[in-house]
Amino acid sequence: MVQATLTFISGGARSGKSAYAERLLTSQTASRLVYIASGVAADEEMKHRIQQHKEDRQQANWHTIEQPKNLHEVLPFLKPGDLVLWDCLTTWLANEMYEGYEEGIPCVQRSGCLEQKQEQLLQTLKQMKEIVSHLVIVSNEVLDEWPHYEEETEIYRQTIGMLHQQLVEIAERAIEMDHGMPIVWKGERI
Repeated sequence: MVQATLTFISGGARSGKSAYAERLLTSQTASRLVYIASGVAADEEMKHRIQQHKEDRQQANWHTIEQPKNLHEVLPFLKPGDLVLWDCLTTWLANEMYEGYEEGIPCVQRSGCLEQKQEQLLQTLKQMKEIVSHLVIVSNEVLDEWPHYEEETEIYRQTIGMLHQQLVEIAERAIEMDHGMPIVWKGERI
């Protein structure tokens, strides 16, 4: 069984990560393009951004799956050979950290909850690699040092940092976007 190529793309806000990831996959148009979106339209700005992203993807005929949490739930919808873009890990993590908030105790405050979600994520990505031909994961760089962070922000930073390291380890390619320019840290330049 041939495993999918995993490409991990990170960078700062508005660095060109998503556009680069889309171009990377649309240049391989032999298969179905699947866009897994983690964003939630919580305010007017986000509603506008999500709508704009949908309109931008229409021309390339992306099949969009909106999955802000529980990434494993997309597995039944993936087909062999799909070209999959998941945008993005950092949004997904924030959504998962505060899952359960409405009931009074978010995941970030429940012992072992976040670790369980990380394990589930890594297992899901392994399963995705067994189905699709190329999986591209987009994530934001949020690890710049500040003198002090609130406890939950520090948990978020630490968790995203660990996930980034784990993903780069299993990825065939790791790319950092800086001002629209890809810097290849692992694998060959595309």
